[in-house]
Amino acid sequence: MAQVESFLLDHNKVIAPYVRLAGTEQHTKGSSLQKYDLRFLQPNKDAMPTSAVHTLEHLLATYMRDEVEGIVDISPMGCRTGFYMIIWDEHDPAEIARGLKATLEKVIETETVPAVSALECGNYRDHSLFAAKEYAKQVLEAGISIDAFERKFAEPVK
Repeated sequence: MAQVESFLLDHNKVIAPYVRLAGTEQHTKGSSLQKYDLRFLQPNKDAMPTSAVHTLEHLLATYMRDEVEGIVDISPMGCRTGFYMIIWDEHDPAEIARGLKATLEKVIETETVPAVSALECGNYRDHSLFAAKEYAKQVLEAGISIDAFERKFAEPVK
């Protein structure tokens, strides 16, 4: 049976919020993809409601691409404690943390959520901009660590 990286992670030992390089895949032709764990909440202690996760998914998919080049996808974790980001080439966790911080600052300031019509979204009624902003504030107040197991920051926390 195949091993899944996230199932090997001791979720009791991580300290959220953080960004974590969860893996790098190399193609035989030389290109590479990285998978990042963008953890907002402490696993097994808290979870975001689906409306907040859904809205954050839309906002991260839009704004994070303005901050970090090469993003393929940003998808919510089933446990609702964060997101996975797939990105081309190799990036440093500090770069990803800075991009996430800038993105969450935009989330707090935004007045609209992109792609929330029945044409653009498969569950367009399940959104909460208010909740998305509250979780963005919570992550920014705690600071985004570049290490999943101890609090290390790419830049000072405000």
